[in-house]
Amino acid sequence: MSENQNTIVVHGETSSLEQQITVGPHQLTADEAVPAGGTDRGPNPYDLLCAALGACTSMTLALYARRKQFSLKAVTVRLRHSKIHAEDCKTCETKIGILDRIEREIQLEGDLNNEQRQALLNIANKCPVHKTLTSEIDIQSWLA
Repeated sequence: MSENQNTIVVHGETSSLEQQITVGPHQLTADEAVPAGGTDRGPNPYDLLCAALGACTSMTLALYARRKQFSLKAVTVRLRHSKIHAEDCKTCETKIGILDRIEREIQLEGDLNNEQRQALLNIANKCPVHKTLTSEIDIQSWLA
């Protein structure tokens, strides 16, 4: 794969779980918590996944509110990832095994009526990362 501005590069030494991530001009670090074998020098991969969903949610709501001229002043998104037993999920199609669950709490600040707040919640479920996470994903891997 040739590297261009859309290529994300992740590099790690085998001596630790710490990973250096390059996204265009941006540098990030990922790691695992100490109990999981890491050194806790950065968020773990699931935290980064949740951060992507939270950022996309907030950006999507801001863009929608601007377009609709809602009085939305700020958005705070709190997320948590966990593993649950499929049998404990009443709304899931899968009923056997373990599932991933992401809880997303969206706090809206501004002078919004109930109809606007509900519209924003509906739009949150249409942000591009949400759509990606809830759709079929084709990941292709090969050795360089």
